[in-house]
Formats: sequence, structure tokens, C-alpha cells
Amino acid sequence: MNEEQEMVRRDPSGIVVARTGEVTPTDDPMLPWVVRDGVGKSIEPVSEFLRDLLACGNSRASCRSYGYDLLRWFRFLAAVGVPWDRAQRAEVRDYVLWLRTAHNPARDRRRPDAPAAGSLNPRTGKPYLGAGYAPATINHALSVVTAFYDFHLQTGDGPVVSPVPATSRSGARLHAHHNPLEPFHPHRRGRYRQKQPDLPPRAVPDDVLDELFGRLGCNRDRALFSMFLSSGARAAEILGMTVADAHPGDGRIYVQTKGLGGVKQACPAAPEAFAWLALYLGELADERHRPEPAEPLWWTRRRPLRPLTYTALRAVLTRINDQLGANVSLHDLRHTLGLRLIADPNVTLVDVQQVLRHRQITTTGRYLRPRIDEVIAKVHEHYTRPKPTAHPFDGWSFDPQDLADVFGPA
Repeated sequence: MNEEQEMVRRDPSGIVVARTGEVTPTDDPMLPWVVRDGVGKSIEPVSEFLRDLLACGNSRASCRSYGYDLLRWFRFLAAVGVPWDRAQRAEVRDYVLWLRTAHNPARDRRRPDAPAAGSLNPRTGKPYLGAGYAPATINHALSVVTAFYDFHLQTGDGPVVSPVPATSRSGARLHAHHNPLEPFHPHRRGRYRQKQPDLPPRAVPDDVLDELFGRLGCNRDRALFSMFLSSGARAAEILGMTVADAHPGDGRIYVQTKGLGGVKQACPAAPEAFAWLALYLGELADERHRPEPAEPLWWTRRRPLRPLTYTALRAVLTRINDQLGANVSLHDLRHTLGLRLIADPNVTLVDVQQVLRHRQITTTGRYLRPRIDEVIAKVHEHYTRPKPTAHPFDGWSFDPQDLADVFGPA
């Protein structure tokens, strides 16, 4: 039986992928995350790849993300009964088809009255996440599997040919030698790559933002959300701050920028954020907890005091969203700041790029697109604008002296 016959025989809709194995952290700085199979044994080909990934300058978070993608790939191979070094293009095709139709367990709603997956929130105008895997998730999974097989192709431990088709006809990485002074040219999608919608930045309506801030129950949360909205920093960057990273006199904070290996960069912050921060630090001092300059800035409110995590902060935002009937995320605050700065005539596009720390100016250019609610308001004003009153021509007369001045005496 050849490969084409096997591709026709297999039905991806009938594949049952068991949720076995896990990604666990370790104390080894050379391998911060380990992917284990169903019996708890480390998958060595994945461990070797993650070590090389870390040696190439990637962060621990990238190793964790790649580990979960590879765990999903190995679960699928176990379901179809194919060893990882025997996988071919048929398995990759069926893997993509399975991802397009499978249920994403991360989208499970625990509350019975939770909004339906993929529905539109009436307050923010932003849809809820769908029940399946998004096109961006599928493309990222293919990129991880491609990097995994390319690594073992170079070491000689894997198959001779990668089962994942190349992203371009030549096999080279797209835009590998792109001139930053020239625009990006359109290209055809690689095989099995999904179409990704070009979504505009998600801004939070002003009324929802005011209600959200009014529901915050402590000075810590007020300081946090004020810094999110005024600095444009990401959630991991804000939560990774130390006490020494806040400089109220200069009106700036320092965060570990994504993609720079832990290098800290300055971000602006509003005076209001520092005012709430001073109140929050005063409450910590009243509880006899004065963190040192090198210690984390954000702490839990319940004892024993621990550094605040993303999961705990997201739980705070989830409770407020349930009260407001909204679906605001922390990253929406970053988009809101970008759109507000773009609307200011005294702030240039390059200034916004520096604040948001975008590598490409084309990424910042997305904020030049008008917000849909503003466009709808302008079009509605166009439809409701009263028509100008027509002036009748009957009854018009000319002064004979004006006609004489123009054409001369009769």
C-alpha cells in the first residue's frame, strides 16, 4: 500500500487523540521544561530540540510554548500509530484537518450561563474565542513541527526529508533578506498554512473602561490597570517588574521587553498610575511588608504574601467582566493606548512605535486604521444630516445698472 492509498483510507474525523503526557518544569537551567509521554517518561528527541532552542537565545517561555505544541503532535502520532521519525506528509495533512475540526479543551466554559463560544459581546463588540483551534494556532503548530524536524534533519537523528512542506517554493524562509526600506510583497501561503484574518486593534470603549476601573476593589489593582493603560506594556512585562523598576520622578517604568533576552527598556507611565502605586506601597508597609529594590513589585493580598501571577490577575479581570457583561483582556488595554496616541495630533507614528516597542513600523501602522465604532458614527451622521434647502429660481431679477456696467449702455 503506497502513501496515496493510506491518505485516502484514513478518516481524520474519526481520530481520537488521548490527552496523555504533560509539560513539566524542571530545576535544570539547561532544560527548563520537559515533555513527558503517557507513562511519565521524558521524550528525548523533544528534550534535545528544546536544549538547542534555549541555546539559540530563546526564552524559557518559548521553550514552554514549543513543548506544548510538540506534545500535541506526539499525541496525534500516538493516536494514528506512527513513530515520530516515520511521519510523512500524510500525517501532517491529517494533523491539520484534525486541528481544524477538533475541540480545543482550553475553550471549555465552566459556568453553565457562560456566553457561547464565538459569539459577539454586545458591550465591547469583540467576539469570544471559538470552540476550536484558531488559524493562528494551527500555523504556529506547523512552524514548531517544522523547526523540530529541521533540527533533527541537521543532526541526522530524524527522517531524511521533513514531513512538513516548506513555507515557500524555494524552501527559504519568507522575507529572510527583506530590505526594511521597501514594502513587503504579497506571497502565496505555504501548503497547509491557514488563512489568518487581518483584525484591527481591539480598543476598549470609554464607558466600559470607566466602569471597569470603578469596579476595582484595591489600590494595587488600580495601580496595575493604570500602568497597563498608560504604558502599553504587556502583562508579563508589568508583572515582572521589581521595586527599582518604578521611577516616579522621571515618569517612567522599566520592563523586560519581549524578544530581547531580558533587556529592560523604559516605558512612560501616567502620574495617576504612580499615585495609585504610592498608596499601594503604603498599604504594604502597613502590613509590615517592605520589598527590597530587587524584589517583585506586585504581591498578593492574602497571606502568606506571594508574588502576583498572571493567573491571579486574570481571575480579577474575569470577575469584573462577569459583573459588566464584557470580555476585556489585558492586551486590549495596550491596543487602547495605541489608538489614543495615534488620535493625538502631537504624537507621531514613530513615537507610538517607541512606546509600544514594535520592531517594524508596519506593525504600528495598523493603528492608523479607524475604529469601527467611529466609522459607524460618522456614516450615521452622514445619513441623518439634513439636506440643504433648495433656493427657487422664480422671482430673480437683475439690477439694470449692473447689466449696463457689464455689457455697456443699450
